[in-house]
Amino acid sequence: MARRQIRSNDWGFPRWRGYGSERGATQVRMCDRDGCDQPGDRPAPKSPNSPDRWWFCENHAAEYNRNWDYFQGLSAEEAAERERNERRTANGYTQSAHHGWGGAGDGRRSRDEMRALEVLELETDADIEDIKAAWRRLAKANHPDVNPGDAAAAERFRKAQAAWDVLRVAEERRQKA
Repeated sequence: MARRQIRSNDWGFPRWRGYGSERGATQVRMCDRDGCDQPGDRPAPKSPNSPDRWWFCENHAAEYNRNWDYFQGLSAEEAAERERNERRTANGYTQSAHHGWGGAGDGRRSRDEMRALEVLELETDADIEDIKAAWRRLAKANHPDVNPGDAAAAERFRKAQAAWDVLRVAEERRQKA
Protein backbone atom coordinates (compact mmCIF):
# COMPACT_ATOMS: atom_id res chain seq x y z
CA MET A 1 0.00 0.00 0.00
CA ALA A 2 1.42 3.37 -1.04
CA ARG A 3 1.81 6.04 1.58
CA ARG A 4 -0.16 9.20 1.02
CA GLN A 5 1.96 12.33 1.27
CA ILE A 6 0.42 14.68 3.80
CA ARG A 7 3.04 17.37 3.77
CA SER A 8 4.72 19.34 0.96
CA ASN A 9 8.44 19.22 0.44
CA ASP A 10 9.00 22.96 0.16
CA TRP A 11 9.21 23.58 3.93
CA GLY A 12 7.58 26.97 3.48
CA PHE A 13 10.35 28.39 1.31
CA PRO A 14 8.75 29.56 -1.95
CA ARG A 15 12.08 29.90 -3.71
CA TRP A 16 12.51 26.13 -3.52
CA ARG A 17 9.48 25.67 -5.76
CA GLY A 18 9.76 25.87 -9.50
CA TYR A 19 8.64 28.97 -11.36
CA GLY A 20 4.93 29.02 -12.01
CA SER A 21 4.16 26.48 -9.29
CA GLU A 22 2.12 28.76 -7.03
CA ARG A 23 -0.56 27.13 -4.96
CA GLY A 24 -3.27 29.60 -5.98
CA ALA A 25 -5.55 29.20 -8.96
CA THR A 26 -4.07 30.14 -12.30
CA GLN A 27 -5.77 33.01 -14.09
CA VAL A 28 -6.80 32.04 -17.63
CA ARG A 29 -7.68 34.70 -20.16
CA MET A 30 -10.55 33.62 -22.40
CA CYS A 31 -10.71 34.11 -26.18
CA ASP A 32 -12.02 37.57 -27.16
CA ARG A 33 -14.17 36.09 -29.93
CA ASP A 34 -17.82 36.31 -28.94
CA GLY A 35 -19.19 32.95 -27.82
CA CYS A 36 -15.81 31.16 -27.64
CA ASP A 37 -14.96 29.34 -24.40
CA GLN A 38 -11.34 28.43 -25.24
CA PRO A 39 -8.30 30.04 -23.55
CA GLY A 40 -7.13 33.15 -25.41
CA ASP A 41 -3.36 32.81 -25.41
CA ARG A 42 -2.49 34.26 -28.84
CA PRO A 43 -2.23 38.06 -29.10
CA ALA A 44 -3.31 39.90 -32.25
CA PRO A 45 -3.10 43.67 -32.90
CA LYS A 46 -6.37 45.56 -32.93
CA SER A 47 -5.05 47.97 -35.57
CA PRO A 48 -1.72 48.74 -37.30
CA ASN A 49 0.91 50.32 -35.03
CA SER A 50 -1.35 49.98 -31.98
CA PRO A 51 -0.27 48.48 -28.65
CA ASP A 52 -3.83 47.24 -28.00
CA ARG A 53 -4.27 43.52 -28.54
CA TRP A 54 -7.04 40.99 -28.99
CA TRP A 55 -6.46 37.63 -27.33
CA PHE A 56 -7.69 34.67 -29.38
CA CYS A 57 -7.64 30.89 -29.18
CA GLU A 58 -5.67 29.05 -31.89
CA ASN A 59 -8.62 28.68 -34.29
CA HIS A 60 -9.75 32.29 -34.07
CA ALA A 61 -6.17 33.59 -34.28
CA ALA A 62 -5.79 31.65 -37.55
CA GLU A 63 -9.05 33.13 -38.85
CA TYR A 64 -7.96 36.63 -37.81
CA ASN A 65 -4.54 36.29 -39.48
CA ARG A 66 -6.08 34.96 -42.68
CA ASN A 67 -8.17 38.14 -43.01
CA TRP A 68 -5.56 40.63 -41.72
CA ASP A 69 -4.63 43.47 -44.06
CA TYR A 70 -1.79 45.63 -42.79
CA PHE A 71 -2.47 48.34 -45.36
CA GLN A 72 -6.22 48.56 -44.75
CA GLY A 73 -7.55 52.11 -45.06
CA LEU A 74 -4.48 53.42 -46.92
CA SER A 75 -4.41 54.59 -50.49
CA ALA A 76 -2.05 52.83 -52.91
CA GLU A 77 0.47 55.69 -52.65
CA GLU A 78 0.37 55.69 -48.84
CA ALA A 79 0.76 51.91 -48.73
CA ALA A 80 3.75 52.06 -51.09
CA GLU A 81 5.33 54.84 -49.02
CA ARG A 82 4.86 52.91 -45.76
CA GLU A 83 6.33 49.75 -47.30
CA ARG A 84 9.30 51.71 -48.67
CA ASN A 85 9.98 53.30 -45.25
CA GLU A 86 9.75 49.97 -43.45
CA ARG A 87 12.08 48.29 -45.92
CA ARG A 88 14.55 51.16 -45.48
CA THR A 89 14.54 50.88 -41.68
CA ALA A 90 14.66 47.05 -41.68
CA ASN A 91 17.81 46.72 -43.80
CA GLY A 92 19.81 45.60 -40.77
CA TYR A 93 17.60 42.52 -40.51
CA THR A 94 18.02 41.31 -44.08
CA GLN A 95 19.80 38.03 -44.62
CA SER A 96 23.56 38.30 -44.82
CA ALA A 97 24.93 37.90 -48.34
CA HIS A 98 27.45 35.25 -47.27
CA HIS A 99 24.59 32.98 -46.17
CA GLY A 100 22.77 33.35 -49.48
CA TRP A 101 24.70 30.59 -51.24
CA GLY A 102 22.90 27.91 -49.30
CA GLY A 103 19.43 28.86 -50.44
CA ALA A 104 16.37 26.95 -49.35
CA GLY A 105 16.20 23.28 -48.54
CA ASP A 106 18.10 20.96 -46.28
CA GLY A 107 21.13 20.30 -48.47
CA ARG A 108 19.92 17.06 -50.04
CA ARG A 109 19.07 18.67 -53.37
CA SER A 110 21.23 20.56 -55.82
CA ARG A 111 20.49 24.08 -56.97
CA ASP A 112 19.14 22.72 -60.28
CA GLU A 113 16.78 20.42 -58.41
CA MET A 114 15.57 23.34 -56.29
CA ARG A 115 14.86 25.37 -59.44
CA ALA A 116 13.03 22.41 -60.94
CA LEU A 117 10.86 22.10 -57.83
CA GLU A 118 10.09 25.80 -58.13
CA VAL A 119 9.02 25.34 -61.76
CA LEU A 120 6.72 22.49 -60.69
CA GLU A 121 5.33 24.71 -57.88
CA LEU A 122 6.39 22.29 -55.13
CA GLU A 123 7.92 22.59 -51.68
CA THR A 124 11.55 21.66 -51.09
CA ASP A 125 10.64 18.44 -49.25
CA ALA A 126 8.43 16.96 -52.00
CA ASP A 127 8.89 13.27 -52.70
CA ILE A 128 8.98 11.61 -56.13
CA GLU A 129 5.22 10.84 -56.12
CA ASP A 130 4.38 14.52 -55.52
CA ILE A 131 6.84 15.51 -58.23
CA LYS A 132 5.31 13.08 -60.73
CA ALA A 133 1.77 14.29 -59.94
CA ALA A 134 2.75 17.96 -60.35
CA TRP A 135 4.56 17.23 -63.61
CA ARG A 136 1.54 15.39 -65.03
CA ARG A 137 -0.81 18.17 -63.94
CA LEU A 138 1.31 20.88 -65.60
CA ALA A 139 1.93 18.75 -68.70
CA LYS A 140 -1.79 18.11 -69.21
CA ALA A 141 -2.68 21.77 -68.72
CA ASN A 142 0.04 23.16 -71.01
CA HIS A 143 0.53 20.48 -73.67
CA PRO A 144 0.75 21.90 -77.24
CA ASP A 145 -1.98 19.51 -78.43
CA VAL A 146 -4.37 20.94 -75.83
CA ASN A 147 -3.33 24.57 -76.48
CA PRO A 148 -2.48 24.80 -80.19
CA GLY A 149 -0.82 28.08 -81.14
CA ASP A 150 -0.26 29.21 -77.53
CA ALA A 151 3.45 30.01 -77.26
CA ALA A 152 3.30 30.73 -73.52
CA ALA A 153 1.69 27.34 -72.80
CA ALA A 154 4.31 25.61 -74.98
CA GLU A 155 7.07 27.36 -73.00
CA ARG A 156 5.50 26.29 -69.67
CA PHE A 157 5.24 22.72 -71.00
CA ARG A 158 8.91 22.77 -72.03
CA LYS A 159 9.96 24.05 -68.58
CA ALA A 160 7.84 21.44 -66.77
CA GLN A 161 9.34 18.69 -68.97
CA ALA A 162 12.89 19.90 -68.27
CA ALA A 163 12.17 20.10 -64.53
CA TRP A 164 10.80 16.55 -64.56
CA ASP A 165 13.90 15.29 -66.37
CA VAL A 166 16.23 16.93 -63.83
CA LEU A 167 14.33 15.54 -60.85
CA ARG A 168 13.85 12.08 -62.38
CA VAL A 169 17.57 11.69 -63.13
CA ALA A 170 18.48 12.91 -59.63
CA GLU A 171 16.06 10.41 -58.07
CA GLU A 172 17.50 7.56 -60.19
CA ARG A 173 20.99 8.59 -59.11
CA ARG A 174 19.91 8.49 -55.46
CA GLN A 175 18.36 5.04 -55.91
CA LYS A 176 21.65 3.65 -57.27
CA ALA A 177 23.71 5.07 -54.44
